[in-house]
Amino acid sequence: MASMKLRAAALLGVAALSLTACGSTTATPAESSTPAAESTVTFTDNNGEHTVKTPFSSVVATDNRTFETLESWGVKLSAAAVALMPDTIGYTKDDSIVDLGNHREPDLEAVVAVKPDLIINGQRFADYAEDFAKLAPEATVVNLDPADDKPLDEELKRQTTVLGEIFGKQAEAKKLNEEFDASIQRVKDAYNKDEKVMALITSGGEINYSAPGAGRTLGPVFDILGLTPALEVEGASTDHQGDDISVEQIAKSNPDWMLVMDRDAAIAADEQGYKPGAELLKNSEALANVTAAKENNVVVMPNDTYTNEGIQTYTEFFNEFADALEAK
Repeated sequence: MASMKLRAAALLGVAALSLTACGSTTATPAESSTPAAESTVTFTDNNGEHTVKTPFSSVVATDNRTFETLESWGVKLSAAAVALMPDTIGYTKDDSIVDLGNHREPDLEAVVAVKPDLIINGQRFADYAEDFAKLAPEATVVNLDPADDKPLDEELKRQTTVLGEIFGKQAEAKKLNEEFDASIQRVKDAYNKDEKVMALITSGGEINYSAPGAGRTLGPVFDILGLTPALEVEGASTDHQGDDISVEQIAKSNPDWMLVMDRDAAIAADEQGYKPGAELLKNSEALANVTAAKENNVVVMPNDTYTNEGIQTYTEFFNEFADALEAK
């Protein structure tokens, strides 16, 4: 009898433990469904240090260099300069995003309705920072435009790193920067510094000279990659449309490579009379006997470059340039 009582007590004990265990597992789903607690993140942009609360309730973006990065990280936008986005950016297909227009005719007041707590501002919208601060006083206005007195490659990586800190995407930002660095190294490893390089911008059916180191887009590429310029002109323009140097003068410099940014491919490809940059160069009689043309050493930047100048665009272009160099 005593042994039977002991076995009964043991069985009751096991049952009690089982019930306790079951009770602990049923509590888990309730705990996992609890919303993430608010926290803060501290970062530094062009205007200094900021501490903001996360998660964000409403994010606005106007800086072209950031659109592809934000989209790839799944950042939801409440408003943006959609009119400035190339159709390669998925945000252009999201009707829920309030369009703030382009920088020439912006609808800045539309930002009021979305009540942002964070605005990623810059590039073509940089001059509207004070307007945003007045219209959305509760928002932190972020400016990560590359500094003119610093190397563009380092500035693009800084922008990516800070965006990663803001949105908790540090690992993703690190990967983008590593891929960018790798593309640069590929070009440096394959490029022969004895070969002269010409940068060109095609726009409105014209072929324009782009000065090494000047302006944005192709100018900084010479310093980033250590390229040897085929032609250097004093007082060159920093304008995105390039300089009015004759095609004959360009041909006389006889570049071994020609790098091209087709400005119209991003903003006028659907317009009547549009001619791709590669076609303009191919049909140019003045450039027909240039080494780069004869050896097909012409590399055109991605079609959306003019409106998508972020780190991914440069990575893609550098890898395409490296492919061409390695093929030789």
